[in-house]
Amino acid sequence: MSGSFVSRAAIAGYGATEFSKCSGRSELQLAMEAILAALADAGVDPAEVDGFATYTMDNNSEHEIFRLLGAREMRFFARTTGGGGAACGPLQQAMLAVSAGMADTVVCYRAMNERSEYRFGVPMAPTAPTSANLLFGFLGAQGLRTPAALIAMTMRRYMHETGATEEDFATVAVTTRKHAAANPNAFFHGKPITREDYFAAPMIADPLRLLDCCQETDGAVAIVVTSVERAAALGHRPIRIKAAAQGLPKGSFGLGSYWREDIVPREGSIVARGLYAQAGLGPKDIDVAILYDHFAPTVLPSLEAYGFCAPGEAKEFIKDGNIEIGGGLPVNPHGGLLAEAYIHGLNGVGEAVRQLRGTSVNQRPGAANILVTGASAVPTSGVILGLD
Repeated sequence: MSGSFVSRAAIAGYGATEFSKCSGRSELQLAMEAILAALADAGVDPAEVDGFATYTMDNNSEHEIFRLLGAREMRFFARTTGGGGAACGPLQQAMLAVSAGMADTVVCYRAMNERSEYRFGVPMAPTAPTSANLLFGFLGAQGLRTPAALIAMTMRRYMHETGATEEDFATVAVTTRKHAAANPNAFFHGKPITREDYFAAPMIADPLRLLDCCQETDGAVAIVVTSVERAAALGHRPIRIKAAAQGLPKGSFGLGSYWREDIVPREGSIVARGLYAQAGLGPKDIDVAILYDHFAPTVLPSLEAYGFCAPGEAKEFIKDGNIEIGGGLPVNPHGGLLAEAYIHGLNGVGEAVRQLRGTSVNQRPGAANILVTGASAVPTSGVILGLD
C-alpha cells in the first residue's frame, strides 16, 4: 500500500477471556464474552456494531454473533485467509472499512478451544484433495508432518547462514517467560525458566526444544475499531491504526516454502516495507515489538525482516537484555504466544493496547508506536499502532 493512504481508524476497546487449557464452554460463548468485554471497555452499545472481521480457522460465524449481539444491521464482514499469519488481517480489514465509510464500528475477534477440543500441533493428516493438501501430503511423506518439523527445517538453515546457535534461541525463550512471569493474564504467570530448564527440555524437532514451542490455548480476544473522531469521544485515548499490510514472497507455500531461493522465514520484510511507507515511520520509531513467536527461534529472522538489525545480526541484537523491558527494543512484554497464550496472535494486539494506554504490567515508559506481526513462514501480516 502506498504512503499516500491515511488511516481514519482507531482501536477504541479491547476484551478477552481468561486463557486456559480447558475453558469449559463453547467457542461461541468465549467469542461473545470477549466481544462484550471489548464493547464495554470502549463504551459502545452492542446494537451499534455494524461490521465484523476475523480470520479463517475461527468457527464462529459473523451472522450468529451479529444476531446474539442484538445489533441493528450488519454492513461489513470479512475473513482473512490463514491462521497465525493472518493475525493482523482483521485489523487491516477493519481499518479499510472504517476509513472508506463502509462501516462505523467493526469488531475483530478470535475464539478457540485449541487445547480442549482440537490441537494444531499434532501431525497433519490431509484428506480432501485440495492443492495445498496434495503438497502437504508430499512433505508428510518426508516426515515433515507437524508445524514444528516444518519450521525446524527453516531454522536449521538460518543457523547455517548466520551462525546463530541454540544459546541464542534460549535467550528468546527465557526472556519471554520472564515477561510472562509478571503478567497475571499469562498462563505461565509466576513461572519463569532458566537456561538450564531450556536445555533440559526434550527436543521436539531439531533444533526446536519443547520450550521453543508456543502453547495450545482455550480463550478469546476481541478488538473494537471505529473512527479516530468517534474513538476520541469515548472513554479511552484513541489508539490509531497507523498502518496495516500483508505479504508473501515469490515461490512460497505455507510452512513448507522449501522451493524458494531463500527458505529462511523473513516474509515480514515485504510487510515491513508497506507498513513503514504507509505510516511514515521506520524501525527506529518503534518502541515495542510484538513479534509472532509460534516458535521462539523465529523471533530472530523477524527482527531482521522488520529492519531492527541487518540479516544475520539478530543473535547480537538480542544480547545483554536488549529485548527485555528496559532494553533498546522490548519484544513480547506480555509473554507472547510462548507464555501468555496462543490465540493465533490477536492477544498480541491486546498487549499493544495496554502499552499505549500505559497499563501494561511490563510497561515501556512513553511507548507511542507499537509493531504487531503475524506468523512467519506463511502468508503474513502486520500493523503499526500508535498515539497521535
